[in-house]
Amino acid sequence: MLGRLSFPQPWLSLLLFSIWQLLADGVGGGSVVVGLILAWGIPQLTQSFWPERPAVFKAWRLPGYLLLVLWDIVIASFEVAWLIISPRRPEPMFISYPLQLDCPQAIAILASTISLTPGTVTADISDDHKILLIHALDTRTAEEVIEAIHNRYEKPLMEMFQ
Repeated sequence: MLGRLSFPQPWLSLLLFSIWQLLADGVGGGSVVVGLILAWGIPQLTQSFWPERPAVFKAWRLPGYLLLVLWDIVIASFEVAWLIISPRRPEPMFISYPLQLDCPQAIAILASTISLTPGTVTADISDDHKILLIHALDTRTAEEVIEAIHNRYEKPLMEMFQ
């Protein structure tokens, strides 16, 4: 009985309740009750769509990873801007990146990180989730991109999720 009354996604419930209160015209008894019903009901209805949570997640490593990604975004933005204004022609390349990660959430974070960094984009993932297809705007060899992604992003994600 209590399992059905619990909040399967507590952070989502808190977010939904908060957004409802912001959208409501003032905080009152009715808006709080409706907000609680929505905060409980929507996660209950969508529970089957949510993936299982990762078995081990070392959240204290996340701020360092986010700072690294933010730094790389800034640096890559300047590199792409310089590439655009320079007379040198870029050397684009599609790269098959072999994944060592096996956690779906970690793979999604890695693919998003690659796409967020200017100059690279994740184009596809293989059906067996073992290879990412990455387009690099300017690179001389595939190995340098593979090594950079592995050392800068995949290793920290492996430490967080495994």
